[in-house]
Amino acid sequence: MTPNDLVDFVRDVYTSNAFIPLHAPEFNGNEKQYVSETIDSTFVSSVGQFVDEFEKRVVNYTGASAAVATVNGTAALHTALHLAGVRRGEIVITQALTFVATCNAIHHMGAEPAFVDVSPHSLGMCPKALDEFLHQHAVLRDDHCVIKCTGQVARVVMPMHTFGHPVELDELLTVCQKWNLILVEDAAESLGSLYKGRHTGTYGDYAALSFNGNKVITTGGGGMVLCKSEISAERAKHLTTTAKISHPYEFYHDEAGFNYRMPNINAALGCGQIEKLDTLLQRKRRLALNYLSFFNGTDYRFVEEPDYAHSNYWLNAVLCPDKESRDQFLKVTNDAGVMTRPAWQLMHLLPMYSSALRGELTQSEYIAARLINLPSSAPPFEQPAP
Repeated sequence: MTPNDLVDFVRDVYTSNAFIPLHAPEFNGNEKQYVSETIDSTFVSSVGQFVDEFEKRVVNYTGASAAVATVNGTAALHTALHLAGVRRGEIVITQALTFVATCNAIHHMGAEPAFVDVSPHSLGMCPKALDEFLHQHAVLRDDHCVIKCTGQVARVVMPMHTFGHPVELDELLTVCQKWNLILVEDAAESLGSLYKGRHTGTYGDYAALSFNGNKVITTGGGGMVLCKSEISAERAKHLTTTAKISHPYEFYHDEAGFNYRMPNINAALGCGQIEKLDTLLQRKRRLALNYLSFFNGTDYRFVEEPDYAHSNYWLNAVLCPDKESRDQFLKVTNDAGVMTRPAWQLMHLLPMYSSALRGELTQSEYIAARLINLPSSAPPFEQPAP
């Protein structure tokens, strides 16, 4: 199997000789109608019926207790960390194999990230690696998890469901309970993914979703905080609406809040998108099965969902035998107009996070050197599934 074989395969799947993107949105439902209704109403900003409706639909879909829409996923992460009580100078433990927004949200809190390794099965935070990191670097002191070498409090663990594959949530929760840590899920990529039959983002105290243009469904730009209670959601809504006290005409704000609320026009787009979510996920799963069949019997390992999970397969991925073959694949496919991408740079290799405390990152380094993301838009699929 060669890179050109993959190019031919992808073009057959998408029945196109044009440029094939990594993940493109699809607007063929009620999106235009709802956006037009928003424009006609003139309520295009952060107040309007579609904001409430979109939050309600996400709650119904995920089974979360409550949800608050935000302008983007990073804002949702920042809000979730604020709600979890992260303070300036503290440590938030996360994974090095993640998108930079995870760490940027920690930085915006005035906190610092610490990195632990990922599992080869989920590509997300490894519970064993987390436990080993804590035994080596932390101690429980007055019910706080404290980093021994600096005295900093570690209050939150924030795993990411990488490319939509759920992490081992039960095991991570066990470690968090042992060390008195709060679990906040970076579920930005995992709308539609289930862990043991339950939606991601509903296990931690808080979670963040993303509705960026490249996600399974999109609001153009947008995110959402999932909360375990209505009280937490009311707090999130207050914070993200500039902490303004409701009044018929006076402007009074009782704390320094954020201007993070999702505009109504974006929520209207989301309402049209979420109506098609189940169909999109079915088509994406069929695509994943086709990729799995294509790579079967080769030296390339397609990244399948863990056996405990039902993944949305947001971005399909394959692990190459080595970095050289990965680089060759990236060049040949992109030169041919088939968009592929490597994994993100590991966070500790970026200048702003290079001095962060970290454990052994063997799996993260192995995956980063070999992984390629493949075109993952939901195709029409006239051909039968394998």
